[in-house]
Amino acid sequence: MPDTPLAIGVDFGGTSVKVGVVFRGNVIDHAPPIATQDFEGPDELIDAIVRVIEDLRSRHTRIAAIGVGMPGFVNFEKGIVYNLTNVRGWVEIPLKARLEEKTGLPAVVDNDANCMAYAEWKRGAGRGLNHLVCLTLGTGVGGGIIANGQMIRGARHGAGEIGQTSIDYQGRAGHYGNLGALEDYIGNNEITATASQAYHEAGIHKAADECTPAALASAANGGDPIALKLWDGIGEKLACAVMNCCWLLNPEAIILGGGVARAGEVLFAPFTRYLHAQLSGPFKDHLMILPARFGNEAGMIGAAALGLEAAGHTIEP
Repeated sequence: MPDTPLAIGVDFGGTSVKVGVVFRGNVIDHAPPIATQDFEGPDELIDAIVRVIEDLRSRHTRIAAIGVGMPGFVNFEKGIVYNLTNVRGWVEIPLKARLEEKTGLPAVVDNDANCMAYAEWKRGAGRGLNHLVCLTLGTGVGGGIIANGQMIRGARHGAGEIGQTSIDYQGRAGHYGNLGALEDYIGNNEITATASQAYHEAGIHKAADECTPAALASAANGGDPIALKLWDGIGEKLACAVMNCCWLLNPEAIILGGGVARAGEVLFAPFTRYLHAQLSGPFKDHLMILPARFGNEAGMIGAAALGLEAAGHTIEP
């Protein structure tokens, strides 16, 4: 470790910003979270992030780069954040340039799901593989794609938005005019609402906090037939979207992370069954279905790895 460069990883959420010092696959120093709603606009919040970075640099002298994972649409090449739906004033903000100017360190800004995928590819469950589809299942559904040993970003840096792909061409209307978007069926809130309705129809009253994905997983593991049926439906819907990814990309592995994926086997078993039923031999015989290695720190770890690589450092396992 003495000569190994460190990096700052920044995970920008809707309610808080997490900043930490990353050594390979570990966050070795955490700063207190920064509440996004405490700031009037991006300038003040960026200054607060810079202050935290400088405090961490005072304790760690080998920091060589900064990586930032952002929800929403990001221009990876230019480091511009086009919009953030949950934070005031974030429209076409040149975050990379501002961080580099204020800290003197090279910086990278990317979509948060891409950061998760990068962490799993370089240091996690997908290490050593060249063809991956990574999904993070939480409030929404994010995705990242590795093909032929490189991250697929698309013409305008928007590739990998698996959560917006359709599982029903006549389905629910999405935010962008798309019908049947996956995340409109298996996001946290949608799962909770579906579970609440299912129990109500069965004559069972459950509060919202008893219908969350975590509560449903616990109920399913205890043999609750309604919870088991709900997870079967979630697995079927997820398999529909991932099946399309498999036919299109022929990956070596599917990696599932995020809070919903922590349900474990009650999700993975039906998902795998439904997925295999819709694929032929070359697409399923050696396909691995893997839980993500990293949890809530995946964004920081992946962003830091991206930052180091962009700064010319070799990414070691």
